[in-house]
Parts: sequence; structure tokens; C-alpha cells
Amino acid sequence: MRLILVAFAVALMVGACTYTEPLRSVPGLTVVDQTALPEPVRGDFAAAERASLIGPLDVIMVEVFNVPELSKELQVDLGGQIAMPLIGQIDARGKTPVELGAQIARMLRGRYVRNPDVTVNIRTSVSQVVTVDGEVKQPGLYPVTNQTTLMRAIASAQGLAEFGNLEDVVILRTVRNQRMAGLYNLAAIRRGAYGDPAIFANDVVIVGDSPTRRMFRDIVSTAPLIAAPLVAIIQ
Repeated sequence: MRLILVAFAVALMVGACTYTEPLRSVPGLTVVDQTALPEPVRGDFAAAERASLIGPLDVIMVEVFNVPELSKELQVDLGGQIAMPLIGQIDARGKTPVELGAQIARMLRGRYVRNPDVTVNIRTSVSQVVTVDGEVKQPGLYPVTNQTTLMRAIASAQGLAEFGNLEDVVILRTVRNQRMAGLYNLAAIRRGAYGDPAIFANDVVIVGDSPTRRMFRDIVSTAPLIAAPLVAIIQ
């Protein structure tokens, strides 16, 4: 009897875990027959514009056209500062490469260079990262680009771990010095119930734990022990 009850419980849990709602059209998602899915056009490959900001320990390349003495690779210090020849310390933190280039040009213009043409590029960035933690296979820091979304961030962490909860994923974000949190359901995103949210630098993604999955594992692991006395009696 115990063996039958265990098998029945496991079957119920397997059924609950494998059931998925049918895919339906919702605002922002059009469901079509697999033979009618069109090919993407060129504009579909262009990522949405998102500013890349310079942060501490980033490595940037500053180029002043026709002035090789002022063109060099620089690392932003922990305070967000860089040191440029002739003009000294500059606060680069929180600026885009275009903004920093314009500032350097203003400081050089007239005084040191007649008409400076300054270009700044980010070579490597350690400040533009997202933290992925909780029930994922590889928790850690991952680079953020203008194409990073919640699903892609979790994929970067090698996906959900054994006990990851699809319905309990939190994004922590600081907006205007206020700490905010959003709760997301990966299963609903996969179904197209709502869009895959964008991830920004300094976000923290936390995947929750699934007690049901742990219970399922415990039932499966203990089932042979529960059934053992019955097997012995039958034999």
C-alpha cells in the first residue's frame, strides 16, 4: 500500500510539473501556425538604443585626432577619475563615451589644441554587469549589453538549478537612489504572457527556491526505502 501511495504521489507531481498551458495570442505576441512564421527583417536585428556609461575600473581609449601624444588607453580609478596629459584629473564616472569626449575637447580647445577632435571608446567594462544569484547553475557577475534581458541573463548563468522556481524571480534595481524590486514569472514569459524585461547595469537577479521540487526529490529518493519492507514480505 505504501508503495502504491508513493507512486501515486510521484505521478501527481510529475503531472503538475509537466503541464503547460497552450500558447495563445496576447497583446505584444501574435501566435501563428509554424508554417506561417515570417522571417525577420533587417530592422529586427537592431538592438534598442541604450547608453553605455563609464564606471570605475573600466578601460577606455581616448584618441585625439592628429595628436598622438594625447591619445592613449586609460583605466578609470576607483573614484571614477582619469588623468589626461595637460588637463589633469577628469571625472569620467557616469558619463557616456560621447559626453566624456566632448568634455575633453572643451578642456583642450584653444588652450592646448586649436580644434580638437576627440573620440572615446570603452575597451573593457567591469562596471556594466548584472549579478545573477539564487537557484541558478552558475551564480556570478555577467556583462550587460543593450540586448540583455532577464531570460538572457539567466541563460548566461547556465539556466536554473535543480530547485529553481520559475514563478519566483526577482529583479532588484536602484532608481533615483531608491531600491526597487520586481517579481517575474519565467514560465509566463516563455508563454508570451508578457515581454522579457530588459536588464540594466547593477541590476541583481535572484531566482527563488521551489519547495515542491525539493519535496519531489525527497519522495523519489526515499521511495525505495519505503517500498523495501513490502518487497521483502512479498518475496
